[in-house]
Amino acid sequence: MDHTDHTAVLALFDRDLRREARPDGPGARVERTGGVVRQTAPAHGWNGVVWSALDEADADAAIAEQIAHFTGLGRAFEWKLYGHDLPADLGRRLVAAGFTPEPEETLMVGEVAGLALDTEPPEGIRLVPVTDRAGVDLVADVHEKAFGADASRLRHQLLDRLSADPDTVVAVVALAGDQPVSAARMELVPGTGFAGLWGGGTVRAWRGRGLYRALVAHRARAAAERGYRYLQVDASDQSRPILERLGFAPLTTTTPYVYVPTS
Repeated sequence: MDHTDHTAVLALFDRDLRREARPDGPGARVERTGGVVRQTAPAHGWNGVVWSALDEADADAAIAEQIAHFTGLGRAFEWKLYGHDLPADLGRRLVAAGFTPEPEETLMVGEVAGLALDTEPPEGIRLVPVTDRAGVDLVADVHEKAFGADASRLRHQLLDRLSADPDTVVAVVALAGDQPVSAARMELVPGTGFAGLWGGGTVRAWRGRGLYRALVAHRARAAAERGYRYLQVDASDQSRPILERLGFAPLTTTTPYVYVPTS
């Protein structure tokens, strides 16, 4: 994609996945209130702001309104801030209101037809589709070992999605023998050209052997089979160069600002 394409695809991303966002799981609802689009979900789901159209005059009031909404439900929530969002000091305003920024990532998008999809898993590894509770347990096991984080919310969300709307998620686990060593998922957004890559993680002993690339290629082929044009990823500094070699382009940055109620 050249610069003109970048601008057009980012505008499409903003429209389809943010301004006109759809609920990402059972029990979730998307609401448009003032200049903000937010998702309210069960406690184990994703709660937060996906899009805003604010200026210096109304930003602080909008922030206060979202804090009141989510804390009234007893929910921690995330304001997903992108590098081109306005006002330019929105991140500073969020911090002043009590949010904590997590590490900045890069929004990367690849046109499926232009990606390098011939990457296969290393010898001795087989990729297994995740379709049931046993598979979800394997994904959760990889997540906990790869990221050192509790996977109970991920387990609940993935089970919900596979049960209620299996056509909107593709999950895969890489097995070395019967041991799960890497896992990832793809979330499909019906009615748009976008599918999102999430959760790519590999246990330490298997890193650097091409598993991340293989799981990206596997999901990209699945997206192509389903007619999706674009893949998007919130890329860490570690995954960005791998994705660039596969044909993804950086469009902007994204930073989660997290608000946790004090009581």
